Amino acid sequence: MSRGSAGARTLSSMLKQESKQVGRYKAGRLMKEAGLISHQPGKHRYRVRDKVSRIANNELNRCFNAAKPNQVWCGDITFIKTAHGWSYLAVVMDLYARKVVGWSLSTVADSRLAQDALKMAWVSRGCPSDVLFHSDQGTQYSSLVYQLACQRYGMRQSMSRRGNCLDNAVAERLFRSLKSEWLPEKGYWNVEEAKKDISFYLSGYYNRVRPHQYNGGLSPVEKERQSLKKPLTVS
Repeated sequence: MSRGSAGARTLSSMLKQESKQVGRYKAGRLMKEAGLISHQPGKHRYRVRDKVSRIANNELNRCFNAAKPNQVWCGDITFIKTAHGWSYLAVVMDLYARKVVGWSLSTVADSRLAQDALKMAWVSRGCPSDVLFHSDQGTQYSSLVYQLACQRYGMRQSMSRRGNCLDNAVAERLFRSLKSEWLPEKGYWNVEEAKKDISFYLSGYYNRVRPHQYNGGLSPVEKERQSLKKPLTVS
């Protein structure tokens, strides 16, 4: 299900959700007996700079914990390889349970791409107001039309320091998981194939199945369901 990316901690959490009490170390031993290896990338060294944005302060300031849903969102853009050239993926994540609430894929990395992801998030979450939206200082987020979109939705902008990806580490971690766990090594054939498969990962596996250490081993959907005490529905 995880395309070979799940390790002992993930498997242990998933088995516990199925009422099978298998700890991390036992899961590791079972993986070794079965010849299973978790495929994860190594560490990456980042260059850190501290230039602040003239458009919005770094209000988030690496405080990635939210007390409730629709309080703090973050967004970012990454590239996706296809046989016909690069495509670009924009996502919006609710920091409360690390749930992906909006996304958009396009062959053009412009402000419209980021706006489409934000609009999807805003509509799907019931048009909330007074959300703090955090991003980097990319032109997609610093453009006037994007600033106006945030104002129209009643959102406040927060921006990372330039060249400091750790200020938006949660979004960066999402992309790391997507690329190490899901994307085919040689990329997709076209944008349509990429949209279908990435949608299945974000809306299905990542949001509804994949255990998150931040959520105590629960998926984002299950974390929100338990906190709001609402029945789980599958769309």
